[in-house]
Amino acid sequence: MTTSATDFHVFDTTLRDGAQREGVSYSVADKLAVARLLDEIGVGFIEGGWPGALPKDTEFFSRARTELKLQHAQLVAFGSTRKAGVRVEDDPQVRALLDAGTPVVCLVAKSDVRHVREALRTTLEENLAMVADTVAFFVGHGRRVFLDCEHFFDGYATDPDYGVAVLQAAFDAGAEVGVLCDTNGGMLPSGVSRVVADVRARVSGRLGIHCQDDTGCAVANTLAAVEAGVTHVQGTANGYGERAGNADTFALIGNLVTKMGLPVVPAECLPELQRVSHAIAELANIAPDDHQPFVGASAFAHKAGLHASAIKVSPELYNHLDPAVVGNDMRILVTEMAGRASVELKGRELGVDLTGQSDAIGRVVDKVKVLEADGWSFEAADASFELLLRGQLPDAPAPLFELESYKTSVEHWGNGVVVSEATVKVYVDGERLISTAEGNGPVNALDNALRQALVNRYPQLADVALADYKVRILGWRGGTSATTRVLIDTTDGVGEWTTVGVHANIVEASWRALVDALTYAVLRRPAAG
Repeated sequence: MTTSATDFHVFDTTLRDGAQREGVSYSVADKLAVARLLDEIGVGFIEGGWPGALPKDTEFFSRARTELKLQHAQLVAFGSTRKAGVRVEDDPQVRALLDAGTPVVCLVAKSDVRHVREALRTTLEENLAMVADTVAFFVGHGRRVFLDCEHFFDGYATDPDYGVAVLQAAFDAGAEVGVLCDTNGGMLPSGVSRVVADVRARVSGRLGIHCQDDTGCAVANTLAAVEAGVTHVQGTANGYGERAGNADTFALIGNLVTKMGLPVVPAECLPELQRVSHAIAELANIAPDDHQPFVGASAFAHKAGLHASAIKVSPELYNHLDPAVVGNDMRILVTEMAGRASVELKGRELGVDLTGQSDAIGRVVDKVKVLEADGWSFEAADASFELLLRGQLPDAPAPLFELESYKTSVEHWGNGVVVSEATVKVYVDGERLISTAEGNGPVNALDNALRQALVNRYPQLADVALADYKVRILGWRGGTSATTRVLIDTTDGVGEWTTVGVHANIVEASWRALVDALTYAVLRRPAAG
């Protein structure tokens, strides 16, 4: 198939259909920010919402006129056809849709005879007139019109002629695209291919596809529709949407460009996919999906030693494409499954030169296997692994201090106040130092006390702070005994790193992760800055 970004439509409905995801509520400012981000990945159309039906969407379109400067996309307003028995000129929602002032309007219409009769409670003929009248109205006002045929596939199974009649009514009235919607998300690729091919043979207008993900096939169904002749695809950022969500715009673009050879977005936009995906997740207040195809942090992460051995020879042997194409990176995970190649590749990723260090690599492999058997995990703790790796090299960094002892206490006062205190006793360059500090919990108190003891010798630690703290109980050994794994995220205001500690005692596990965190901080900035 020969096509280009101009004759193939990528239509994103994150701000309308994607906003129906449970837990998502965009402010108008959020919607404007999301629209700008979507424009940066080169989509052709951004559906902004339903003016007239939702006050927030009406405000969005009003502000978009002056605040939204799009380079690649056209803004689309969504709405329904006129109501049954109402003249199109008299329908207030049609007027609100016109007042939104967008160059493109996307109308939704019933294409399933059961929905026409039972939901709209009108005749099949009136529904066709509603489609034709409304499309013609907007075309007459200079708008490009797309028609979403709601429940098209379910309706096609009941009456394969009526959905086509709805499409034809829209095309005859001037609609540019007729979108076949798998509204209930129940289709599989083979069924989509069959229906689209049949419809393609019966109508001459441009066909589009809109798939929900209730069978986990939204992306696959969309690509099947493209192979069957569709040239307009609808999706949402990160697959957001009602129930199980929608087809993921990022996966659609990634597959259409890199697998099907369709340049559906400008070439310079493709490397922005991961950045935009994560930025939209932040605006939606949803943690990015690490395992999301193309743009997830784990999309090109390799754990098995066999994989790493092959990747060392050629990354293409286990990567389906160069991660940089979509703005991502390859990562090597060092676990008990790791072999020598994994350690070498991880060292390269961390900037550690392992040339001629065969014995050290072997020791690291053996040590990782032993530690992971005891509950340690370095997959999410690169800083701890880098310290372990450097510790096996001839120029291993010296410990920051020698520990004499530490202790923590927690007091619960009668007035309900809870106070944690920690005391550490350490030797730094032969000098015995004692420091006591309070904190919000024993780990914070330990952090404060230890940094207080070390800051004169390592002034860069003054900029260091705990950013996050996670605890996982790994195993039950009777009573209250269990192995505890602690992950600590630390920042110096410039970067952030993660360290791990494991022990049966949660405070000791935290201490180990904390010591690694401060050691890594000094490794990052050897001199005060």
